[in-house]
Amino acid sequence: MITAYIGVGSNRERHKHIQAAIEELAQVGQQLRLSHIYECQAVGFDGSPFYNLVVELKTTQSLTDFSRALRTIELKWGREENAAKFEPRTLDLDIILFGEQVSSADPKVPRDDIYQYAFVIQPLYELCPDLVVPSDGRTVAQIWASFQSPTVLTEVAPWF
Repeated sequence: MITAYIGVGSNRERHKHIQAAIEELAQVGQQLRLSHIYECQAVGFDGSPFYNLVVELKTTQSLTDFSRALRTIELKWGREENAAKFEPRTLDLDIILFGEQVSSADPKVPRDDIYQYAFVIQPLYELCPDLVVPSDGRTVAQIWASFQSPTVLTEVAPWF
C-alpha cells in the first residue's frame, strides 16, 4: 500500500464539493484521514474564497492510475476539462505526496505547492509532521517551521 496525500480545494458550492471529494476519495483509497478544513482567499486571481484540506489515504494504484482516477472525479463534479490554474473551480484534487515517489513528469511529486501555499503545508503538517519529504530531506514540520506566507487560513467547522 502506498500512502498518498491529496490537496482538496473548492470555491464553488464548497460544502457540496468538499463532501463529494471525501466520499469519492473513499472509493479510490482506504484508511482516510482528514486535516482540518480551512477557508482562505483565492490566490492568483480574484474569486470567492476556497475551502481547502489535505486527505491522507492508502492506495494500491500506480501514480499514473491514481492521477487519472482523481481527474475523473474532478470532471464528474463539474471541473472544466481545460480549466486554467488560476480560476474558480468546483473541485481541485492535487497529489501532494505519493509514497516515496519522486517524479518530474506529470503529475509532479512531491508537488511544489508544499513550499508555496499555507493551505497545503499547514494541513499536511497536521497529518504527518515527522514525514520526510522525498527529494528534500526535511520533515514536513521543518518545512512548516520555515514557511512564511501572508495567507490567512480560517478553520472551518466540519458539517458532515
